[in-house]
Amino acid sequence: MTVCVFASSSSRISNEYSVAASNLGLLLARDGMEVVYGGGGIGLMGKLADAVLEKGGAITGVIPSFMKDEGWDHSLVKKMILTKDMGERKKQMFELADAVVALPGGVGTLEELTEAITLKQLGLFTGPIIILNTLDFYKSLIDFLEQMISGHFLRYEHKGIWEIASTPEEVMVLLAKKEGWHQDPRSIARI
Repeated sequence: MTVCVFASSSSRISNEYSVAASNLGLLLARDGMEVVYGGGGIGLMGKLADAVLEKGGAITGVIPSFMKDEGWDHSLVKKMILTKDMGERKKQMFELADAVVALPGGVGTLEELTEAITLKQLGLFTGPIIILNTLDFYKSLIDFLEQMISGHFLRYEHKGIWEIASTPEEVMVLLAKKEGWHQDPRSIARI
């Protein structure tokens, strides 16, 4: 299984987030899962990549050329796919992924996560989408998604598009589940 991980590039965040990112990287590598991520060398992206590499796991970075030109790529990740822009980056990452895990992050991570949810709602991505809710980071987003459901902007069935984990270990349990979300997502895409 190839797991696409979206995560923060900030290096100014609380250490608990870094520990969770490292633990997830170690667990993914230990279980022989390939990792696709945004190619960064700092923040949670860097911690994730360092852990996967430390454990001898397979990791692919996908990064726009301008970010590599700025030196934002992880220098030890051997398989680095360069894209022309952010949109192509996301497209490449989704094409390579069997599952998506969102770690805490900024607006870029939020945008990637919500696109994954949208793609799954439309049946264009069918794998698991797991939100790693370290330190309750995503509580406001989860509440907002619930508000969308209660306000009928999403169907109740759409709640099954994403799953929430509190720890990296819970992420691994959710990745191991075999059942899917919905046989025909487009049949319920229209509200």
